[in-house]
Amino acid sequence: MNTLTEETRVLQRAMSFTPTRRLLEYGRFDVRPPHTPPLRRRLGAAVVVSVVGSLVADALLVAIGTAVFPSTRGYVHFQFADYARLTIVGVLIACAGWPVVTRLSAAPRWVFLRLAVLVSAVLLLPDLAILYQGAPGQAVLVLVFMHFAIAVVTYNALVRLAPAQAQAVSSGHRRLS
Repeated sequence: MNTLTEETRVLQRAMSFTPTRRLLEYGRFDVRPPHTPPLRRRLGAAVVVSVVGSLVADALLVAIGTAVFPSTRGYVHFQFADYARLTIVGVLIACAGWPVVTRLSAAPRWVFLRLAVLVSAVLLLPDLAILYQGAPGQAVLVLVFMHFAIAVVTYNALVRLAPAQAQAVSSGHRRLS
């Protein structure tokens, strides 16, 4: 005999489709994903490549930006010390997030790409703020490209150099498809 009433079943079904549950399903949240976080040595190498690659990309974009837009030479945010500090902090935060995503998602690359896009979009808000405060539009455009370059370099370094590791097939573990 089934002790659940029809009303209870309807309520349970309704509760199973909460926004939080939908978000967790969309993000492929899984407390037992079919892989393990990246190896530490590979993650360390990816962090170094991310930081150095992002700083090189920033420097190249500043050089290109000041060549294309000579009026931006000497712009305060184009000083290495200014952008390097912010770049390093942002890259290290992203690098710390990658193992967390690999631990909590069945599809870490898929989730991390979307997080990278979302975070990059949010990080454009300070650029819009300084534009609104009177910063030269051409200089802000270079800053926007710098944000995107950092995201591309960091994402690719992490997912390619420090990928999630497939688990050995054993009882209780799912196979990576």
